[in-house]
Amino acid sequence: MKAGIIGLGVGERHIAGYEAHPQCRVTVLCDLNEEALRSCGKRHPGRRLTTRPEDVLDDPSLDIISVAGYDDSHAAQVIAALERGKHVFVEKPLCLSREEADSIRKAWKRSGKRFSSNLILRLSPRFQALRERIASGLFGNLYYVEGDYNYGRIWKITEGWRGRLPFYSVVYGGGVHIVDLLVFLTGRKIRSVVARGNKICTANTRFRYNDFNVALLDFEDGMIGKVSSNFGCVLPHFHQIQIYGTKRTFLQTAAGTREYDSREPNDSGHEVSEAYPGIEKGDLLYNFVEAVLNRAPLLISEEEVFDAMAVCFAIEESAREGKAVEISAIR
Repeated sequence: MKAGIIGLGVGERHIAGYEAHPQCRVTVLCDLNEEALRSCGKRHPGRRLTTRPEDVLDDPSLDIISVAGYDDSHAAQVIAALERGKHVFVEKPLCLSREEADSIRKAWKRSGKRFSSNLILRLSPRFQALRERIASGLFGNLYYVEGDYNYGRIWKITEGWRGRLPFYSVVYGGGVHIVDLLVFLTGRKIRSVVARGNKICTANTRFRYNDFNVALLDFEDGMIGKVSSNFGCVLPHFHQIQIYGTKRTFLQTAAGTREYDSREPNDSGHEVSEAYPGIEKGDLLYNFVEAVLNRAPLLISEEEVFDAMAVCFAIEESAREGKAVEISAIR
């Protein structure tokens, strides 16, 4: 099985992910930046190099295409790859609008091919183990969950390509990870959202969009959640997660991660030791190749990708319109 990669930022890390599978080889690399392309080619020799995404999309020898370029190119390239009979693995976000998501869904249904997106936090050993403890009933009834996507790399939006795009969303580009993770951990669906945003951290820079967004989530069973997309924070990059149940609490902060099963004032809880993040950016690709070759279940299915984006679209709409927004499934 042969794969091609469009976009060699995080896309370069897809190479090891694909080739961890003994039946997959990355044969074509593409980046718009010739210097980045040559540099990547030197690190990974023996591949065809091109600056034209069309060369990858039109290559009849390829079975799988990774779409990992700028966010505003994702939708068109995902649709083009599906229409050419390719399986597609796309970096987040899947796309930038509800209309694009609808078009991708139609192309996917027509193609009969597989696609997924790199919502990699699901694969973290810490969150895998936490999900099992929640499912076992150890936490009792969950009533509040929250996650903060603390980006900690403000220069990437003020000086990098994100600030040059016609539109960039910190929710689509970062918060989507937390939205998907909270649904994955709890097994619950989000019914509606209320969100607000601002751009105080990037005031007087060329970045034109909200650098911060916070959303309250109303889950179908009455549980409440909160997701923040905090790209301007003065913190290292980190995913801060808190899970509150009637029997146990999980707190992951930059200062450490602990669980508590007592309300006693002197209880310091116990340390959580599973690896975090404990994953590489390309680690979902072995499973993706298995799904294509052997019909293995996808760790992140097409429907789960659409569901995460539907919530993110609602968050952006709520922040823009200043009102609560019901989640409308992409079906």
